[in-house]
Amino acid sequence: MPTVEDSDRRVCRLSFCTLWAQGKSPFCHNHKSRWYAVGSPEIEDFVRRCEAAGDDRFDFRPLEGKRQLRLELQYALQCRHDERQVNTHSSAVAPVIRLVAASGAASLLEWPMERWSEYYAAGRGSSHSQNGQLAFLRYAYTHLEDLAHGSGWESEFPRDVWQLRRLGIEGTRARLRFDRILQPWLRELAKRFVRWRLSIGRSVNQAVIDILALNRFSGFLADPRVAADDLARVDRTVLERYLADLALDSRSTHSRGRDIGSLNAFFHAVRRHGWDQSLPANVIFYPDDFPRPDKRLPRALAEHVMAQVEQPDNLDRWHTPDGRALTLILMRCGLRVGDACHLAFDCIIRDADSAAYLRYLNRKMKREALVPIDEEIEGEIAAQQQRVLQRWPGGSRWLFPAPRMNPDGTRPLTTHSYRGQLDRWLERCDVQDEHGRPVHLTPHQWRHSFGTRLINRDVPQEGVRVLLDHSSGEMTAHYARLHDSTVRRHWEAC
Repeated sequence: MPTVEDSDRRVCRLSFCTLWAQGKSPFCHNHKSRWYAVGSPEIEDFVRRCEAAGDDRFDFRPLEGKRQLRLELQYALQCRHDERQVNTHSSAVAPVIRLVAASGAASLLEWPMERWSEYYAAGRGSSHSQNGQLAFLRYAYTHLEDLAHGSGWESEFPRDVWQLRRLGIEGTRARLRFDRILQPWLRELAKRFVRWRLSIGRSVNQAVIDILALNRFSGFLADPRVAADDLARVDRTVLERYLADLALDSRSTHSRGRDIGSLNAFFHAVRRHGWDQSLPANVIFYPDDFPRPDKRLPRALAEHVMAQVEQPDNLDRWHTPDGRALTLILMRCGLRVGDACHLAFDCIIRDADSAAYLRYLNRKMKREALVPIDEEIEGEIAAQQQRVLQRWPGGSRWLFPAPRMNPDGTRPLTTHSYRGQLDRWLERCDVQDEHGRPVHLTPHQWRHSFGTRLINRDVPQEGVRVLLDHSSGEMTAHYARLHDSTVRRHWEAC
C-alpha cells in the first residue's frame, strides 16, 4: 500500500477548520469529540449548526456577581489559547462554568482538586463527553495554583512534592515526591541532594531513581529492629544490615545495584558539601558491596525478522512518510528512539570530502554526536524537510514535529506516539518469527541489531563504540558477546 501524501489527506468537514480528518470520520479529532459531546446527531445537521454558530463563544453570565471565579476561568481560557495545543470549545467550558457557579465557592483554590473532582462526579457523572469538561477544570485549577504559588526553587523547594513545571523542567514526569520519606531529617537531605543533582545536569529519571532508593532506605531505617532516628546512627554496621536485607529483595541485580549506587552518591554528597557533619566517616559502600550484574546478551533482532521489516514493500505500508523515514533512520543509524524523535530540522553536516553525517543530541550522555549516513537516508531526510516546510511554512526546529495539536510546529514527535504507530505498522506487515508467530519489537532493538551487525562485519570494537557514541568500551563489549556468524566463521576456518 503506497504512503499517503499530505495533499491526499482529507480535512475536517467544517469549512473553518483546516485540520486533518481522523480515520473514517469526516471530522478532525477535536470536532469529532465535540460531535460525540452533543449526542452524535446527523452529520449534516451538526455541520449546519456549527457553520451557523461561527466562532465559538463562552457565556460567563452564570458567574454574574462572582468576579473571582469569572476571572479565574477566563485566565484558564487565555492560557489554553496561548499554548495553542488544544482546541477548547464552549461545549466543554459551559458545564464547568455552571458547575462552579453553583458550588458556593468564591475561588477554585478554595477547595482542593480532589474535592472538585468529587463534586463534579456527583453532579455530572462520567461519560466520554464529560471527560473534556473535567480535564478543563483540572487544567484551570493547575494553572491558577501555579499562578498563586509562584515558580522557581524559592517557592518549590520547601514543598514535599515538587511540580516540575514550576521549576521550568520539561519531560514526561510531572512531579517529584519526597513525602514518602518518613524521617524529616532524611527528607530535607534528600531534597538538597536531588536539587543539586538536577542543577549539575542529571536527568529527571535519575532523580526518580534516587528518590525511590531513599524511600526504600527510609523504610529500612524506620524498622524497629534498626531504629536509626538520626544521621549519626547510620554507620557501616547499619549499611551491612541493609545489604543483607537487599540481598533478599526479589528485584533484579541491576535494580538492587542501582539503589546502592544512588545511596552511595547521596552519602558522598552529604559529606562533600558539609550538609550534615554528624554523618559517620565509615558510611560508604565499597565496590564489593554491589551485586554482581547479570551478563545479558544484546536483544538484537533475528536476521529473518530484519529482512521482513527492511523489505521495501513493507516499508511502504507505513501510513505516513514521516514514520517510514524515522524507521529507516532508527534501523540504519542505531539512534535511540528519543534522540531520533528530537532530531533538529538541519541535522546533516558534511566533512571536507562532502560526505554526509547525521548530527544528533545524545540525550543520555548530554552531548552532540555524529553518525555517517548513505545517500538513501540523506534523501529521506531531505524529503522529510520538504514535508515539514509544506505543513509549517514558517518552519520548525524539529525534523519530526508532532502531527497533532501542534499548529506552530513547536513540539517534537513523542516516543509514545511513534511506538503506537510502530505497533500498527507491524500488524499491517504481518511480521512473523521463525515459528510463524506475530513479532513484537521495540525501537531500541534496532540499536542492538545495528551494533551486532557491525561486530559481525568485523568492524573494530572501537569503531563500533564511536558509531554508537558509547562512553566506554565496556558498553560496546556487550555487543561483542553476540557475534554468532563471526565466531562460527572463525570456528569453521580452524
